[in-house]
Amino acid sequence: MTDRALRAGLERMSAFCTALAVVAASTAPVVRAEGQPLAERLREAVVAQHFQDVIDLTPPDPAELPVDRRETYDPSPAELVDRPRPRTDGRPLHQTPNLDAAVIALDPAGRPVAVANVLLSPQHPSGVVVPVKPGTLSTDQVRYRWWDDTEWDLNGGKGTRDVLPGRENAPIDFSSPYPASVLKLMVGFGVLRLADQGRVDLDADYVYDPNPARGVCGEKSVKKVRQLFDEMITKSQNESTCALVKLIHDLNAWDQVNQTFTDLGMPTLMVTGTLPGNGGAWGGSNMSGLDAAKLLLLVNGGPDVLWTTDAGKPVTAAELSAPSRKLFLETLAGQGHNEMLSTPNWCGRDYPVQGIPQQVPARWIQPDGTVAVGDALYDRDVRPCNATAEVEFAHKTGWTNTSGADAGIVRSLPGKAGRHYVVVVFGNLGMDYVDAGRPADPPSVFPVLYTQKYAQLGKAIDAVMAASAQP
Repeated sequence: MTDRALRAGLERMSAFCTALAVVAASTAPVVRAEGQPLAERLREAVVAQHFQDVIDLTPPDPAELPVDRRETYDPSPAELVDRPRPRTDGRPLHQTPNLDAAVIALDPAGRPVAVANVLLSPQHPSGVVVPVKPGTLSTDQVRYRWWDDTEWDLNGGKGTRDVLPGRENAPIDFSSPYPASVLKLMVGFGVLRLADQGRVDLDADYVYDPNPARGVCGEKSVKKVRQLFDEMITKSQNESTCALVKLIHDLNAWDQVNQTFTDLGMPTLMVTGTLPGNGGAWGGSNMSGLDAAKLLLLVNGGPDVLWTTDAGKPVTAAELSAPSRKLFLETLAGQGHNEMLSTPNWCGRDYPVQGIPQQVPARWIQPDGTVAVGDALYDRDVRPCNATAEVEFAHKTGWTNTSGADAGIVRSLPGKAGRHYVVVVFGNLGMDYVDAGRPADPPSVFPVLYTQKYAQLGKAIDAVMAASAQP
C-alpha cells in the first residue's frame, strides 16, 4: 500500500468515522473498537431492530422443564418443506434474546482496519460493546458460557458452564448462542488444513460407512472429498458434514484441529463430543462472533500479519495455502441459502424485507429465474434483484429451532460502493420465533426460517459499511 493510497483511504473513512485505525503495511493490525464509532453504530443497529418483539411459538412451561429444545443439527430442506406452516399464535418473548454480532472492516487488500463486537442479552438489553485488544483482535473481557435453552428460559438468560477457563472475573457474562450450521466453517477449515498437510486428498473418494447409522447423517456413500466439502457449505447438507467430521476422526485429528484454533488466537472455536463412528452429534460446538469473524478474515486472506495472538504468534493468511483459501472462498461465494442477513432468494416479496443486497449465485437459478438448492425450492424470480445487487456475500447460514446464524465476507460488485468486510451474527431466535403478523409461506416452497429482523440488521450493517466506502 503506498502512502498516497493510505492517505486516500484515511480520508474516505474519516468522512464517516474519524476514529478508525489504519493498518501499517508490514505489522500486525492496529485497530480500535471500544467506544469508537463503528462499534457504537453496530450497537445502535442491533438495538434498533427490537429483537425482543418477536413471538415465541414454544414459550417455556415450568411444568415441562428442564427440556432442551435445541436441535443440534439443521433440519434438511426436505424436512422443512414438509413441516406445518409456521404459526403466529405464540406469546411475546419473555426477555431480551441473546445475540452476538461482530464486524471487521477491511481495506481493498484484505487488511483489517476496524473491528466491532456487540452482545445483546437479558443482562444487556441495550447492547454492550466488547472491548477488543488492538493487534490481537481478541478480548479477555467476556465470560463466555455454553448455550442451554432451559437455562436461558428459566435462569434469566444466564448460563452455568464456562467455555473458557480463567474468565470468572470478566465483566461481561454472556451465553454464546449455538452456531447451528455455521459450525461447518470449522469442519471446512479442519479438512483444508489437513489437505495442506498432505493427510487428505480432496480429489480422492471417501467411503462413508457410518457405524452406527444415524438418521441425520444418512447411509453409506462414496463421494469425492471435494464434493462433500461443496455440499456441506453451499447446500448445508448434513450427510456430507457427518462424512467430513468422521473423516477427521478417522485421522485422529479433531484434538489437533481444536488446538489449532486456540494456537491461532480463536479459543472459543471448538467442535467437541462428535461421534467417531458416524460424525454425528454436533451439540458440543461453540463459536463466538469475534473468533468466527477472525476465522473468515484468515480465509479471506490479505498481505502482512492479520493479527497477533496473545502469546505473540503472528497469524497470516499462510495458515491455509492459497489453493485452500481459494477453494474455501469460492465455495462460500456459491452459497445457496441466502436467507438470513441477506434475503435475495425471496426477491420481490413484501416479507421478508431485503437484507444485505447480495447477488444470488448463477448455479442455483433456474430458467424461469427461481432458485432451487437441492430440495429447497423458492418461488421468486431473483433476476431483478440480481440486476440491482451491490455485493457478493460469501457466507454460511445455519438454523435450528432456537438458533439463527450467518457469517460471511462481503465484497462490493464492480461499480458499487467499495465496501469490504466480514460480518457474523449468532442469535437464539431460530425457527421457534416469528414476527407478529407474519404472512403464511406458499405451499411446497422453502419457508422463511427466521424473524425478518435479522435481514433488517444485515441491511443496517451494510448501510454503515457502505457509508464508509469510497463513493
